[in-house]
Amino acid sequence: MKKQCVVIGLGRFGTSVCLELSRLGHDLLVIDHKEERVNAMREYAAHGATANATDENALRSLGVRNFEQAVVAIGDDIHASVLCTLLLKEIGVERVWVKARDPQHRRILERIGADRVIQPEYDMGIRIAQNLDSEKIIDYIEISEDYSIVELVATKKVDNRTLSQLNVRAKYHCMILAIKRGQEVNLAPKPEDKVQKNDMLVVMGHRKDLKRFEDRGL
Repeated sequence: MKKQCVVIGLGRFGTSVCLELSRLGHDLLVIDHKEERVNAMREYAAHGATANATDENALRSLGVRNFEQAVVAIGDDIHASVLCTLLLKEIGVERVWVKARDPQHRRILERIGADRVIQPEYDMGIRIAQNLDSEKIIDYIEISEDYSIVELVATKKVDNRTLSQLNVRAKYHCMILAIKRGQEVNLAPKPEDKVQKNDMLVVMGHRKDLKRFEDRGL
């Protein structure tokens, strides 16, 4: 479904968000205080404006209240990031995603009502470290401080065994969300579905439980 999104701040992060949203076919308004950055996005965004995103009158005149979602990608200027986020929520933008520079910045944004806070460098660092830590982990997504989703490689130990036989939920308190085999993806697999060696298992659980499953179950 086509959505209307505002991207504020067209540095590397904001530009990447803008390009991908454009590729996905969404209607975009891009805002930056540098005209050359806005002009560079003209091909990808239906609307663009050179403006101060901490100016409430400017945001209102651009009609940001008519957009469903906003991404605030002003990562380096904490004051501008916080003020812009606060204004967007007060104006009535339904969902506001914000890039944070550090944990303190993140806490402030969460307290003023940001719907989702992203720390790209931190998040990517965690994913890389998890991949380096284990040859079985292909990808890693942090859901909260304690819970994650990981993509694990099925080993010979679980080859040709059904999910019922593996009994992952009872033994390890984890849930297998999907089984990927080549180009095929089995979403919400049934108890009688079998796992084969080299399948990719998408598993959700507490970090400690995921580690136990990785070490003992696979």
